[in-house]
Amino acid sequence: MHLPKMYRIQQKFDETCVEDIQETVNAELGKLSLIAIKPGQQVAITAGSRGVANIAVIIRAVVEFIKSLEAKPFVFPAMGSHGGATAEGQVAILEQLGITESYVKAPIYSSMEVEEIGHTADGVPVFIDKHAYSADHIIVANRIKCHTKFKAEVESGLMKMMAIGMGKQKGAELYHKAAIQYTFPKIILEAGREVIKKAPILCGLGIIENGYGATAKIIAGQPGEIESKEKELLLQAKKLMAKLPFNEIDLLIVDEMGKDISGVGIDPNITGRNRDLLGVFPHPAQVKRLFVRDLTAKSKGNAIGIGLTDITTKRLVDKIDHHATYINSITGISLEKAAIPMFVENDRRAIEIALGSIGLISPNDSKIVRIKNTLELETVEVSEAFAEELQQRSDLEILDGPSPIVFSSDGNLPSL
Repeated sequence: MHLPKMYRIQQKFDETCVEDIQETVNAELGKLSLIAIKPGQQVAITAGSRGVANIAVIIRAVVEFIKSLEAKPFVFPAMGSHGGATAEGQVAILEQLGITESYVKAPIYSSMEVEEIGHTADGVPVFIDKHAYSADHIIVANRIKCHTKFKAEVESGLMKMMAIGMGKQKGAELYHKAAIQYTFPKIILEAGREVIKKAPILCGLGIIENGYGATAKIIAGQPGEIESKEKELLLQAKKLMAKLPFNEIDLLIVDEMGKDISGVGIDPNITGRNRDLLGVFPHPAQVKRLFVRDLTAKSKGNAIGIGLTDITTKRLVDKIDHHATYINSITGISLEKAAIPMFVENDRRAIEIALGSIGLISPNDSKIVRIKNTLELETVEVSEAFAEELQQRSDLEILDGPSPIVFSSDGNLPSL
């Protein structure tokens, strides 16, 4: 099969970013006048499972601020069922993110045990991590971004962390099931509000990132401000987020997927690909075929999201930890996202099959986009079919090409 030549291009995004993380965290927490904290009190600080930019630095800065008030901070995993739904597995995820006791200078208390603290208006029980609930105060810190399942005023952020992350596997599994009946936005808001009402929430620390994956803004808010500030930050996050350079794509090649990249391995907010019992949301990207080449080492075999692809490689499939993938998929009521697609021996064969299934379009004229993953979209490759559009876009810079697609002796692509 004769394949098109590819351009290597660079996308230009909004560069808004936080210059000094620690100074910003100190300033934001300082604005709140946290007089409720008394010397010797325990303050629990959330730590999620996502690869949030500077998250270890942010948590360490929070720890230092709390220590300056002569209180005793500790960190706890607030990540639902991630890490194989075990206390040890969740600590291992934090370690991968650079969040260790030695680095943040605070103990990490990890447990899957929860306390039931109330109910939503629909009678759904609300749970919270036992260590966090026993603390005098809780600081909820998380990135605010688009959710992979739904669109609403509040999606993935502080409210979701209080509802699902802090509820551990028991809460996460229950809320995902309840969402089928009551919808996700309703469950997250009502459970989050109940946590604010019944748990010792001290404040929220919302983080958003720019299109380069750098920290764009850090904002703190009192418990009563968390929901409104999250709504504002989500709107800003959507404007800043990266995207594919083009919407009409015959073949999207993704070099790697994984839990460290997105909650479902491959972010539907980038690819436009979704498949969910709760329905799908509209998206401008129209991808005919999606080929994912590999699974990140940091994903530890969790390949949730593989069901969103059309074709993959045997090397990726061989890396799948089915137990971890299934636990995550079952808890998230996303069985379809664990479905393994057609898989072949190498990249060349996968590309040939994909391009041979898009209709009467000649492979040489096909619109191909290749990205490293759905988090890193600054440098990408696009086929010659986009040449005319490239010349008309001021936000795209051609770095080199067009050059032939080159495969190694075993039929695989070199790293992007």
